Amino acid sequence: MPRHSETKHLPYTPDQLFEMVADVGRYDEFLPWVTAVRVRSSSETELLADLIVGFGAFKERFTSRVLKERPRRILVDYVEGPLKYLKNEWRFEPAGDGGTEVHFSVDFAFRSRVFETLAGAMFDRALRKMTGAFEARAAALYGAGTPAKAGVQ
Repeated sequence: MPRHSETKHLPYTPDQLFEMVADVGRYDEFLPWVTAVRVRSSSETELLADLIVGFGAFKERFTSRVLKERPRRILVDYVEGPLKYLKNEWRFEPAGDGGTEVHFSVDFAFRSRVFETLAGAMFDRALRKMTGAFEARAAALYGAGTPAKAGVQ
C-alpha cells in the first residue's frame, strides 16, 4: 500500500495554494495522466468529481469527495473506482516570509495485486512528477521566486 507524506515551503499564500488545489475541474490542464475531469457537484465546503486517469491504453475513472476547509486544509476521500481506498490531505500553514508550508500526504491501495505491484515500483517517480506539476502550476498562476503579498491573488 503506497503511502507518502512531505512538507515543502512555497512562495505563495495559503489562499493562493488552497484555490489552486481546490480547483479540481482544471486538473486535466496540468496533472500528468489526468485526461478528463467531471465535477458532479461543488459547494464552498465540498466537491464531488470524477477523474479519468490514463496510462497508454489503460484508463480508469476515480470518483472522489473533496472536503474544503478554506484556506487551511483540503481532504480527499475516495468514493469509487479501481482502488480499495484513497486518503489524501493538503494543509497550508502561513510562513513568516509570506509564503506557505505545504503539508501533503497520500495513502492508497489498489484492489488488484498486479496494479499494487506496478504502483509500488513506480510510486516515487509518479508522485514526484505529480507534486512537481502542482508546483509548476502555482508558478504559472502566481509567478515564481518571491513570496506573495497577503491577500494578493
